Amino acid sequence: MNLRGGSELPFAFLVACCLKTTILLVFTSMAARVSRQRSAAFRHRVWAMGILGSFLLPLLSILLPAWHSQALGNVTGLWSSAHAASAGPGSQPAEPMIIDAGVASRLLGSWTSLAVLAWACGFFLFAMRLVAGLARLAWISTRSKRLLQESWMRSLLELSNSLAISSPVLLLQCEYSAAMPLTWGNLRPVIILPSTAGEWPEGRRRVVLAHELAHIGRRDWLLQVCAEVARAFYWFHPLVWMAAGRLRHESECACDDSVLNSGVQPSEYANQLLELARSFQHSSGWSTALGIARPSHLERRFVAMLTPSVNRRGLSLQSRSLIAILACWLVVPLAVLRLPAQNVFGKFSGMIKDVSGAGVPNATVVMTSKKTNAVEMTTSDARGNFAYKTLPAGEYEMKVLKRGFNEYRASGVLLEPGRDASQVVTLEIAALTEEVDVVAEGTAKPVTAPGGGKTHQLSDPYLSGGSERLRHPGYGNPARSDWHGRRSAVTARHEPRD
Repeated sequence: MNLRGGSELPFAFLVACCLKTTILLVFTSMAARVSRQRSAAFRHRVWAMGILGSFLLPLLSILLPAWHSQALGNVTGLWSSAHAASAGPGSQPAEPMIIDAGVASRLLGSWTSLAVLAWACGFFLFAMRLVAGLARLAWISTRSKRLLQESWMRSLLELSNSLAISSPVLLLQCEYSAAMPLTWGNLRPVIILPSTAGEWPEGRRRVVLAHELAHIGRRDWLLQVCAEVARAFYWFHPLVWMAAGRLRHESECACDDSVLNSGVQPSEYANQLLELARSFQHSSGWSTALGIARPSHLERRFVAMLTPSVNRRGLSLQSRSLIAILACWLVVPLAVLRLPAQNVFGKFSGMIKDVSGAGVPNATVVMTSKKTNAVEMTTSDARGNFAYKTLPAGEYEMKVLKRGFNEYRASGVLLEPGRDASQVVTLEIAALTEEVDVVAEGTAKPVTAPGGGKTHQLSDPYLSGGSERLRHPGYGNPARSDWHGRRSAVTARHEPRD
């Protein structure tokens, strides 16, 4: 039986992902800050790479091979040594304490179990929120009707060609008059408009279409969904929430720049956005969709679009490649790296067999840590195999116990962090002390020795017609005249020898 719970591994995995995501987003924030003079499209791509890296880190950590950094291990060892050496000669020794290792292990297991359970509950709630948002968008789309007015279709075709959008875009008009214009979908993008969209003037129609089609051309909706998934996984991490907010803001600013680059005057565009925000200020927003005039950060967008010196250039192929290469250069090493806090468990397995090579079932395997004196126990199966799936790394003393066999001891069994180890153990049959007392029939029965050995009385198989003959030196010789016609009993006492 393995006495250790199963929550330590998920907890260590979550802690490692959190630390790696923190490192990644700190670098992303620094890169975005350095790029303040660059365009909003450039900054959006920087934040997108940070969000995608956070989104992929847990998956890549599982799929990619592990890399154990010796430097990090040395730093951890030096840090521990420094703390151990901090108690100088003048420091007072602490009073000795007796610690119940079993209770401490149970407390640690309960805390890690509660932490994993809390994370799972938070992830479930935020994931359900995301699924509910997608389901609502799908429901609204099925209840909406297609907008096929000639003026709208002509503007849609013209702007789609200018933005090099090859996939067909579906224009839908919902039944709500106060619905915010928004975009969702990747392979088959959809633009949902309010019921009053057919009455809009030409200027507002072109502004709304240009903004929403810019989202479609830049694949912003897919990136925003990845940000929502990352926010659900890291619901407790403030940097992830900040990164998701910055990604949405830079996405809106980049689309504003795209609209202004199409020839729309900044003042006209700002007036149109202000009118849309006033008209739809009570409209309920959907986190999984991209709306044109969300109230959040709208003032910053006005300042940016009315400032002539702002860089509004698009993202070149060279810039995209550079950002992607730098992101891979940072994300992949973080994914394969195993932090010292993560390398606390490994798998130790093996086989227990006898001298003939057959497996020994139900043998007790005891692993005692030389560092903490913690005891881990398990038993072999019917074939003699045993396995510890979550054995803490370190040096152990191994004992194998089985009735009828000599005890096996092995000192210095080393389990390295994050690696699997195995061992084959051969048990030797224990030596037996055997005493045989032969008593003729009709005489006094033998007395059991004080040692408490077990006494057996056996009929002589030779005289009683058995198929086996009891052989003993100097006794039971069929040639002797006093052998025939007599019954005898055999008393055997077996005492295991240490």
